[in-house]
Amino acid sequence: MTADTSGATLPRTSPLQGWSERFAALPDSVQVVPEPFVAMADLRLAAEGPAAGAVAAHLGVALPSTPGTWVQGDTTTVIWLGPDEWLVTSPFTTPEQLDAGLRAAVGHHGAVIDVSAQRTTLSLRGEHVRDVLATGCSLDLHPRVFPAGSAAQTTLGQAGVVLLALDDSGFHYQLLVRSSFACYLATWLLDAAVEYGPESACSTDPGRGA
Repeated sequence: MTADTSGATLPRTSPLQGWSERFAALPDSVQVVPEPFVAMADLRLAAEGPAAGAVAAHLGVALPSTPGTWVQGDTTTVIWLGPDEWLVTSPFTTPEQLDAGLRAAVGHHGAVIDVSAQRTTLSLRGEHVRDVLATGCSLDLHPRVFPAGSAAQTTLGQAGVVLLALDDSGFHYQLLVRSSFACYLATWLLDAAVEYGPESACSTDPGRGA
């Protein structure tokens, strides 16, 4: 029997799959959870062109037209990346199905590129998550400025990311990072969250430093 080397039957996993124990050691105020593999497609078309309506009908949600925002449909999330560019993600379909459906809707009026392997997704939650992000991100992430539905392409700890605000508390975000930078960013997050964990032995052991 000849082995299938096409990759079609190989499981799709996150590069952070083996980091669960390290993330579990973080305090409740800074929770980092790698999300399962998500199908992603980069969509380019004219916001006012004929393809925009066809894509909206296909996805069941209109493409966001306000800069720095994202919208969620029943099965997809659509993130504004530019005046004529969006990132479409879905955990409910395969990359091939997402790509094919969008291409059929766009026709000759735009372009669709499968970028599913390009980024890894992290869920960040907790009362000190915004504090951790602030140590490596220059954006003002206060809910008054960056409320639920906001999206930004920015840098975090010198890694390029797409950051989504998931609620108005400033306690819940989703972060998309290039897969090649995923382990670097995970290490950065663990280090940045240290000050919000239990007190170190040095500060609690009265015998140390005597």
